[in-house]
Amino acid sequence: MISFSNLSLLIIAYMMGSIPSAVWIGRMFYGIDVREYGSGNAGATNTFRVLGKRAGLPVLILDILKGFFAVKLAFLTGMYYPGTQQFINLELSLGMAALIGHIFPLFAGFRGGKGVATLLGILCAVHIGAALICAGVFIVTLMLSQYVSLSSMMAALTFPISIMFIYHETMPGLNIFSMFVCVLVLITHQKNIERLIRREESKIDFLPRRKMG
Repeated sequence: MISFSNLSLLIIAYMMGSIPSAVWIGRMFYGIDVREYGSGNAGATNTFRVLGKRAGLPVLILDILKGFFAVKLAFLTGMYYPGTQQFINLELSLGMAALIGHIFPLFAGFRGGKGVATLLGILCAVHIGAALICAGVFIVTLMLSQYVSLSSMMAALTFPISIMFIYHETMPGLNIFSMFVCVLVLITHQKNIERLIRREESKIDFLPRRKMG
């Protein structure tokens, strides 16, 4: 049975994930809602595409940090010792709560992003070694293809491989989480997969955009 303190932490993690940095930065500094342009997502990639790197970089950093610190909320509970199965399961639960918050943000009408940057922050907090491998795969794929969606999916596919076959992790919760992450990213990128097959997917463009509105 979940304790009241853990439930409180899960709610806080969801609230942290719900911080719509792309929406708030777009509205505050550019007078637009990024969800009305580009891919329609409230994430770092669409912010880069619509508003350029001056807006995209802060959104990327904030989305990564909210995922990272949501996981670290686990240290606020005194119920479990760090490194144990129970503690790691709590970390994973907090990370999932933050990810759900990003995809369905309370503070932005439940219309968020795909959660890749937030997921990166979660992975860094949960398993930094596997996260760095995934980041390396993402960067190499992006340099070769210029497709953020393809890079994100390749990184997601790499995560369970890293966890189970490179680091040989034995904790069931972490192994299940790694597979869930992979499936989730593939599901949220279904439309991107279809566009890639049709060769209609947009390539990343870090050039500054004109101010809109």
